[in-house]
Amino acid sequence: MERHYGMDWLRIGAFALLILYHIGMVFVPWGFHIKTAQPMDWVEIPMLLTNPWRLTLLFVVSGYASRALWSKSPSVRRFLGNRSSRLLIPLVFGMAVVIPPQTWVELVGKHGYGQSYVWFLTHDYFRFGKLDGIVMPTWNHLWFVVYLWVYTLALMLSMLVPGAGRLQAMFDRVFGGSRAVWVPVVFLLVTQYWLFHRDDDTHDLFNDGLAHLQYFPAFLFGFGLAGSRVVMDGLSRWWIASAAVAIGCYAVIAGLLVAYPDFSFPSHNMTVIFRLAREIDTWVAIAALIGVAERFLNRDHRWRTTLAEATFPFYIIHQTVIVLVEFWVKPLGIGAAGEFLILVPATIAGCWAFYLVGRDVNVLRPLIGLKARAKAAKPAASADWMETVRARPDVA
Repeated sequence: MERHYGMDWLRIGAFALLILYHIGMVFVPWGFHIKTAQPMDWVEIPMLLTNPWRLTLLFVVSGYASRALWSKSPSVRRFLGNRSSRLLIPLVFGMAVVIPPQTWVELVGKHGYGQSYVWFLTHDYFRFGKLDGIVMPTWNHLWFVVYLWVYTLALMLSMLVPGAGRLQAMFDRVFGGSRAVWVPVVFLLVTQYWLFHRDDDTHDLFNDGLAHLQYFPAFLFGFGLAGSRVVMDGLSRWWIASAAVAIGCYAVIAGLLVAYPDFSFPSHNMTVIFRLAREIDTWVAIAALIGVAERFLNRDHRWRTTLAEATFPFYIIHQTVIVLVEFWVKPLGIGAAGEFLILVPATIAGCWAFYLVGRDVNVLRPLIGLKARAKAAKPAASADWMETVRARPDVA
């Protein structure tokens, strides 16, 4: 496959928006591990700019990236082995090391837990049960990694079925041209609204059926998109129309929340309008973003390689940084604005530190989702060194 820089930039941007979204979770009156002293209803309005489509977009770009890696793999077994090591090792590391501070902060702040973090880690966290209704050990925000691995496994098993080679041609026929925009919209309206009334994700792998019904097809769409020129052309051609519809849907969502804060809709009809706008926005926003990536972002930059590599380590650590920083600044009584101004740069700095340290220590690289570097070549023989000195007197 030819590398698509635009999709790289879209993946980087999607994870950056996710980090900013999770910072926003501190200030919005929705469930989170730690909250500011007085959460604000109006924060729901900017949060819902990305809320409908942010996770679905992550699965689309992950499916696209998986196809790129698949194209370089000699076999299904090699591909699955590589993906398993790159996903499951960070998952285990995250559950054992990165996630526990989040759970401890939640217990201390919301349940009056009085033990120290060391006590919690050595006596309570690895109980494989519940404490005050909180499951431990847990994967918290790393549920995405679990789902991604399961979807990858399911996809690779399907590749072993006879006739799987014809699926790409079928994908091109189903989603070619403008169908790349409206077919997924119809699918979401039918499955997420008409047949089933989806409320929220559970992040429980075995009890999250409606989420799987949205995220797994999104992952498959990204995988198919990576091999389809006709579908990419359709998204590129229709990006302006997609963006216009997405803006209109968000205007409806924002207008309803201005009129009825915290989803206090006075009638069923208002709820229906909100739900329909949200479901349509879920896909048309993604279609517009992919079209923009194809038309305007498909070019390289010296920062792209570093940012693309840093994306997964940032994802692993960001929520723990957010929770710990808020746990530290909340007692200072500086207000939500002051907390936000500290949280943003502190989260960025913490993510960069985690990535840079893990990147440069070879034994840590697999723990943060990076491929271990090959062993360095043995030092050259002294005779070779002498030849270098003769050839380059400046070496001496």
